[in-house]
Formats: sequence, structure tokens, C-alpha cells
Amino acid sequence: MSDTAVPAPPPAGRPALRRRLLLGLAIIVVVGIAIWAVFHFLLAAPEEETDDAYVAGDVVAITARDPGTILAIHADNTQAVKAGQPLIDLDPLTADVNLAAAEAELARAVRGTRADFSRVTESSAAVVQAEAQLAAAQADYTRRRGAAAEGAVSGEELSHAADQVKVARAALNLARSRRTQAQSTVAGTAVNTNPAVLSAIAAYRRAAIMRSHMHIVAPIDGVVAQRNAQVGQQIAAGTPLMAVVPLSRLWVDANFRETQLKDLRIGQPATVVADAYGDEVVYHGRVAGLSAGSGNAFALLPPQNASGNWIKIVQRVPVRIMLDPRELRANPLRVGLSVLAKVDTANTSAPRLAAPAAQPYRGNVTEADPAVEAKIAQIIAANR
Repeated sequence: MSDTAVPAPPPAGRPALRRRLLLGLAIIVVVGIAIWAVFHFLLAAPEEETDDAYVAGDVVAITARDPGTILAIHADNTQAVKAGQPLIDLDPLTADVNLAAAEAELARAVRGTRADFSRVTESSAAVVQAEAQLAAAQADYTRRRGAAAEGAVSGEELSHAADQVKVARAALNLARSRRTQAQSTVAGTAVNTNPAVLSAIAAYRRAAIMRSHMHIVAPIDGVVAQRNAQVGQQIAAGTPLMAVVPLSRLWVDANFRETQLKDLRIGQPATVVADAYGDEVVYHGRVAGLSAGSGNAFALLPPQNASGNWIKIVQRVPVRIMLDPRELRANPLRVGLSVLAKVDTANTSAPRLAAPAAQPYRGNVTEADPAVEAKIAQIIAANR
């Protein structure tokens, strides 16, 4: 009999234990999937999401209103600016000369208008003088005609007296015509409201406005971007110099598939997660509106489905989601960033189309400068 030891067989219960463990694990997985499915499809609020979404916002262009040469630049890319803060200074020499010429023209117009009023007074006096001369000529003619009837005055003298009456009457008509002409230039007006003065005032305001354009300021609060201006650059009217982006007023353009639009409504709450911050920062907003067409409809080269071979492609429609300004101030976003947008579609009672609203954005409107109006009044008062 050999002394070689025979290995002992494995315990009979180990395969059974392995099978029980695998079965238990499978049961746990199935139960987990079932619980997830119940919460995801039955208990969770209905929602639509897309990662084809990007941050958008206003890009306020800063352009030159009048030609000039750049002398100074007070803001650069990435810098935050406030409304009214200086951005660019242009060479004001030409504008100053034009403003001085407009001031001189206004003074000349006021003096000319004052002379027109004086001519009215002068012409009225000339009419009174002509009337007196006509009365004297007529009286002389009447006297000579009576004397001629008695033979004391010759016919030649009577004829000269009649000619004097005609000359005096013509002088009176001429004086009255000149008075009418003088009155027509100032009739119904004062010095301040005379057309010539009003035209000179408008020219002065235009020159003052052009002078103000030499100092370019920020129209809104925002961050400077796309600076193209350089010191010493000669620019023309309409040249883009830089842009200001108001980061406190941004929105998300989420491109949902057309199959996801069934339950989307205006005003539904939405959450946005930006790739720049990750899941730690969640933005909240509401659906502001749906685009009037799909992205392809407004493309530079829209598809021509009626020609050639046709393949159906699911279209995407931009949906605008307005974000909470307070959250944007806490965690600023940038235009063009990628985000994940989710819209809670539980409430479907809201309208599909947004109601007409007020103007979405209105920048500062330039008003009359009190200093310019005060200067105009000073020029008029000094030359009246």
C-alpha cells in the first residue's frame, strides 16, 4: 500500500454558499433597479433635459458716432465697468472749433434778428413820413388848383403840383411795402423763436453733441470684451471699438428636440448646471419662451428637403431660460459656456406662447445737456 496522501475533497457546502450569495446579489440588483424605476418613472416629477444648451446674453457694441483720433483708452478686456464710466477719449480739437463756429453763428443770428426788429420800427417811421409828405403834396395841389382857376397860377405849376402828389403817393406805397417785408421776417416771433435763431440754436446743439461724442462712456454695467481700439488710431463713424457684456442679465438657450416640446410651457421652473462649476453650483430659472422656428430654419443655408434624397432628422428648437440675477452675481457665468438644462414639466396649464411683454432691454437715452441749454441762453442774452 502506497504512502502517498490523497487530497481531501472540497466541502460539499461551498458551491451552495456561492450560489446563494450570487442569488442574493442578483436579488439586490433587481430590487434596486425596480426601486429606481419606480422613483424615476412613477414617483419622480416629469422633466425634460438637454446638454445642448449654452449661456447667452446681450453684447452691447461700443461704436464711434463721429470720426476722430483715439487719445486715451480707459478700459480693457475682462475689466468690469459701471454705467457712465469713461471708456475712450477722442481728439476734441476739431469738435471744439466747430462748437466755437456754431457759437459765433448763433450770436450773429441773434444780432441779425434784432436788426430785423429795428427795421420794422424804421419802416413804420418811413410810412408815417411818406404819409405826411403825401398830405402836404395834396394840400399844395388843392391850393394851386384854386389859384389856377382865378388865373393866379399857371397851368405848368399846377401840373408840377399834380406830379408831386403822384411821387408822394408812390413813396408811401414803397414805404408800406418795405414795412410789410420787414414785418414778414419777424411776424409772430420773438428773438428766441425766430427761424434764423432757431436754426442757429440747432446747429449749436449739433456741434455740442458732436463734442460730447469725443468722450465715450459705458452705457450699462458690465464687463469689457472685444476691444479693438488702439491709441492713435484714426476711426470713422460707426467703427466698432469694444463691447460691454452685462453679466448680471444672462439666459440659457437650451436646444430641445422636437419630441421634447409636448409638455414644455412658459413659466415652468428650470435648473441649470454649468460645466464651468460642476454639480456643486445649481442655477434656477424659468422658461421665458420658445423660438419661432428650429435652428435649421434660421440657418445661413437652410436645408432643401423638397429636392434630392430626403432623410428625416429630428430637429431642435431653442428654448430660452431666464436665470436668477442673484445667483449670477454669486457665481458669474460667461456668454457661450456649456450647461445642462432641466425643465420641470409637471405643470402644463401655462400657455405655450409668451404674452406680449415690455421692451426686454432699454439702454440709457441721451437727454438735453443742461449746461448746453444754459450756454445757449447766455449767448442769446449777451447779443439781444
